[in-house]
Amino acid sequence: MNYTPSPNRYESMKYNRCGNSGLLLPAISLGLWHNFGSVDVFENGRAIVRRAFDRGITHFDLANNYGPAPGSAEENFGSILKKDFPGWLRDELIISSKAGYLMWPGPYGEWGSRKYLLSSLNQSLQRMGLEYVDIFYSHRPDPNTPLEETMMALDTAVKQGKALYAGISNYNAEEAQRAIEILTSLGTPCLIHQPKYSMFERWVEDGLLEVLEKYGVGCIPFSPLAQGMLTDKYLKGIPENSRAAKSHGFLKVDEITQDKLTTIQKLNQVATDRNQSLAQMALSWLLKDKRITSVLIGASSVQQLDNNIDSLLNTDYTSDELNNIEIILKV
Repeated sequence: MNYTPSPNRYESMKYNRCGNSGLLLPAISLGLWHNFGSVDVFENGRAIVRRAFDRGITHFDLANNYGPAPGSAEENFGSILKKDFPGWLRDELIISSKAGYLMWPGPYGEWGSRKYLLSSLNQSLQRMGLEYVDIFYSHRPDPNTPLEETMMALDTAVKQGKALYAGISNYNAEEAQRAIEILTSLGTPCLIHQPKYSMFERWVEDGLLEVLEKYGVGCIPFSPLAQGMLTDKYLKGIPENSRAAKSHGFLKVDEITQDKLTTIQKLNQVATDRNQSLAQMALSWLLKDKRITSVLIGASSVQQLDNNIDSLLNTDYTSDELNNIEIILKV
């Protein structure tokens, strides 16, 4: 069926300025890390992307190795763009990709060299059928490549017009500060940092958020639901269709301990008292911090997508709620 975007798509989504830049990002962005690869049902992924755009999500986040198989998420997204987002609709989208993890064999297929990053970007553009991405990230710092070389590659991508903005991901506070300063000196400011951040993963609070605020860089957490642990999926154990049960998933069964399940159940009670699902509370808990530009969600169904976006209906917290959450998380 032909797709016609909803004429009301921008009316209910909240858009936040990304650091000190001129770019606005939706408070909720869609990541294609899972559920959009060659092992997944194409039409399901297509329906999720359509629904996301209809609800005001303009930002779609990918990486060269997303799948599985690696590269297949970009290929599938490229097909969706061609079928459903022709012509000027591209100008309503923010599309990002990354390079840093293993993508092809040999010495030039991962990490942070200029050779790898720019080659990978060219491949990503080809897979998606694009002339440029809006944001191109260094997916992780490379301990064996000078940071200057990695940042110069991002600078080159922007100055070649193959990316509009440069970003970094998985950099700690010290690494991020150096990367930001190098990019600034090159004339290509760092737009955004993408760290792993959730109620269960809070390392960014030990300095990184302060660095980003100081330099006017946006922040877009990934895995805000801790690979599904911060949802109602694991309230009664590990279901057969969960990520923890999948052989190609990133969440392992041994990560879901009895103590973790107890914590999840207590957090769920707080969410219930707020008239939210646990997932909605986990997302809104991140967005309560004004240093967070957007939160990257994944979705395996349109229903799950809608549930997550509805987290925006309640992002206010009382001090008692916040204190209660901290007590639960520290046990």
